[in-house]
Amino acid sequence: MVGAIGEGDGEFDLDLLASSLRADDGDVRVLLRALVTRLSGALGGRLAVERAGRFRKGEEIQRVSIILGDDQFDAAVDRGALECTVSRSSGGIRIRSSRVGTDEWLRRLLGALRDEAATTEATRVALEALVIGNGP
Repeated sequence: MVGAIGEGDGEFDLDLLASSLRADDGDVRVLLRALVTRLSGALGGRLAVERAGRFRKGEEIQRVSIILGDDQFDAAVDRGALECTVSRSSGGIRIRSSRVGTDEWLRRLLGALRDEAATTEATRVALEALVIGNGP
């Protein structure tokens, strides 16, 4: 199993969660909106959102960037598809960047969130919201 979170008697499989999120995204923007809604409070300034449209204040999300530790997770909508990148930095310098599929991006993102949730209450609550499906 790729990383599980123990919560009481329940155990949550990150592969299953990633698949569930992916299955719910009839439109990739729905997936991005769900992630932004559930993670914005916990991540604060480590979550950057670029909105589409002329005034950039609408609901439609064009790009998301999430920084967790030395990793940066970027996802951008391009012609209805999600283009995902995971980057690694050291000392503030990007040393590696990989383009990955949406499922792999979600697995890596959720794994990094799980690791951070072990020490950060706000991230734990946000990850539980993703698992349970309730917004904060």
